Amino acid sequence: MTASKKSKLQPVVPFSLFSARDVELFQEGIHAHLYEKFGAHTLEYEGVKGTYFAVWAPNAAYVSVIGDFNEWDHYSHTLYPRWDKSGIWEGFVPHAKKGALYKYFIRSNSGEELRKGDPYANYWELRPRTASVAWQLDYKWKDKRWMEQRKKHNSLESPFSVYEVHLGSWRRPDKNDHEVFYTYAEIAAMLIPYVKDMGFTHVELMPVMEHPFDGSWGYQGTGYYAPTARYGSPQDFMAFIDAFHHAGIGVILDWVPSHFPYDAHGLYRFDGSHTYEYADMRKGYHPDWNSYIFNYARNEVRSFLLSNAVFWLDKFHVDGLRVDAVASMIHLNYSRETGAWEPNELGGEENLEAISFLKHMNETIYKLFPDVQTIAEESTSFYGVSRPVYMGGLGFGMKWMMGWMNDTLAYFKRDPFNRKWHQDQLTFSIAYAFTENFMLPLSHDEVVHGKSPMMYKMPGDDWQKLANLRLMYSYMFTHPGTKLLFMGDEFGQTTEWNYKSELDWHLLDHISHQGLQQYVKALNHLYTSEPALYIKQFEYYGFEWVNVSDHENSILAYMRKSYHSKEDILVVLNMTPMAHEQYLLGIDGEGQWKEILNSDDTRFFGSGVINTGVLTAGESPVNGKSHALPLRIPPLGASIFKRANS
Repeated sequence: MTASKKSKLQPVVPFSLFSARDVELFQEGIHAHLYEKFGAHTLEYEGVKGTYFAVWAPNAAYVSVIGDFNEWDHYSHTLYPRWDKSGIWEGFVPHAKKGALYKYFIRSNSGEELRKGDPYANYWELRPRTASVAWQLDYKWKDKRWMEQRKKHNSLESPFSVYEVHLGSWRRPDKNDHEVFYTYAEIAAMLIPYVKDMGFTHVELMPVMEHPFDGSWGYQGTGYYAPTARYGSPQDFMAFIDAFHHAGIGVILDWVPSHFPYDAHGLYRFDGSHTYEYADMRKGYHPDWNSYIFNYARNEVRSFLLSNAVFWLDKFHVDGLRVDAVASMIHLNYSRETGAWEPNELGGEENLEAISFLKHMNETIYKLFPDVQTIAEESTSFYGVSRPVYMGGLGFGMKWMMGWMNDTLAYFKRDPFNRKWHQDQLTFSIAYAFTENFMLPLSHDEVVHGKSPMMYKMPGDDWQKLANLRLMYSYMFTHPGTKLLFMGDEFGQTTEWNYKSELDWHLLDHISHQGLQQYVKALNHLYTSEPALYIKQFEYYGFEWVNVSDHENSILAYMRKSYHSKEDILVVLNMTPMAHEQYLLGIDGEGQWKEILNSDDTRFFGSGVINTGVLTAGESPVNGKSHALPLRIPPLGASIFKRANS
């Protein structure tokens, strides 16, 4: 290429990656791959290397690219508006290279001037800097085996034990310096062996999409198409996921299609108008989070969000999306007083546009990626969140069981000797446990904002607190549904989670906390190795109450059932510190049972009230059952049994 040839190219060359069909799908709200069109794409045009830029700014009178390649000049690199009135501005900038810093300079029709980051950027500067970075997502994946086999790992008939992690505060190079982070590679080197050893099947990462404020924990995002630069490059994050897959661990991303912050470089009033958010602040402003709500009625916004969900599954091989704040998306009156919201066209409280978006999003995801899961954080009794769209549902794979979480924590906070009056707080969950595909969450939300760490929610002295925790986790891991546990809960964190520091790893110097950690490890092993605990985890015929009436002793017993009775698991829970040496548990039918896990075992820092050898059910009517099984019942403990001849 001669110098004269190069010089013939204008500063911005008319060029497009969009076909007419792309624009049509974009405007219909059903384009699932916009990340291949919008944003910054390095390519070669007429023998000249450079970068193609495309941005949607329908209310703009003028758009240019400003960056370190043109000294942030507002007028040297003007983009071309498409002739089809789509609101898309685009053009090829010769010699703009990968790694170039850039923003869009936008003058709105009202004359307002804005400098915005790229909504589709794949990389951003590290906060507090706010420029986008021209980047490519080339990466050679090494997880072919996982991708070919992940259907069995992510099946609804497979065990799902999720370790929820905030990457910045799991461990830190210096727990007193919140400005320094480990890299994706360094975190992976420590986190993967730990998760593997503990027996979790998946990790769920609190939002890794680029966000300006650490204190939002990632839930106030500006860079929806970019993993945060706090820990490295997009390729570093790809290698991070690759390494988890190589270890046989799935990766779920926390995803926030509900709201975004008002930072000047972000989506808010992107082109001087309410581009991405509702114009009516009764729908467009979120009073709880001081943020703005996506306009699900605008098709281009629907395409932006749909493409974003697909983007993480496609380009980053993630195994699922946990969708944040679904309740706030689908209810117009969410956290709003009377008069502060307007009913929908049918007079109801549902956001019909958000509902239709979620249905289409889930249908699209499961069509393109049938071996992943979408998981809704939805706190109401809205019908069919995890039911297929063709059955009138929203189409999610699973839904967080917030009612179970609230009732369980409320029960375990009680003095054990008062629990007999409140047994219904535990038994009630089974009444609705099979109306959805529920995941049982003990998440970050339960250990912040003055709610206290999990250990100090429990009553009693330190021994009783830990015994209560082991008991509660036993209940969680044997209750129908999949599981999610926030980092630190597994070893009895004694302070609330602090995103600026790291977990209290020094607690593992104490055998009491080691015992809890080892017990969670044992529960994970039990859950993943016993089909009765997961094969029917969403089916009512996978559960049977054995004893639900012993309120006086606060003892509960139930069976988890597999397809084969020899695999059935019997669970006995004692909610008081009173041990029982010869407790007769009424069960149906004869048989021999063997204890396979006991939370009071001394290796878990228990008192050692365990059942040894083979236990035989004798023919003796007890509590309406034909036989009686004599048991040692541990104090504040769980005894878990399996048929001895299995």
